[in-house]
Amino acid sequence: MIKNIFLRSLALSALLLLSACFSKITLDNYNKVNEGMSLTEVINILGEPNDSSNINLGIASASSSTWKGENGETITIQFVNNQVKLKNFNK
Repeated sequence: MIKNIFLRSLALSALLLLSACFSKITLDNYNKVNEGMSLTEVINILGEPNDSSNINLGIASASSSTWKGENGETITIQFVNNQVKLKNFNK
C-alpha cells in the first residue's frame, strides 16, 4: 500500500516537472504568430502575457504585450485595433 502511494506520488511529481520544462515561449511558437491575428489567437499559442500596456486614441487602440520564457527568451507583440502589427523575439 505504501509502495503504491509512493509510486503514484513519484509519477505525479515527474509529470509536473516535465510540464514545467515545456515553455510556450519558443521560436517555433513565435513563428506561428502572424500579422492580423487577434490577441485571443496569440494567447492560444503563447499563453497569457507577463506584461501588457494599452492606449486608446479614440478611433484606434494600441497595445503592447510581452511574454518571458524561463531561459531569457522574450516575445514582444504590438497590436493595433486588436490585431498583430509588429512582433519581436529575443533570446
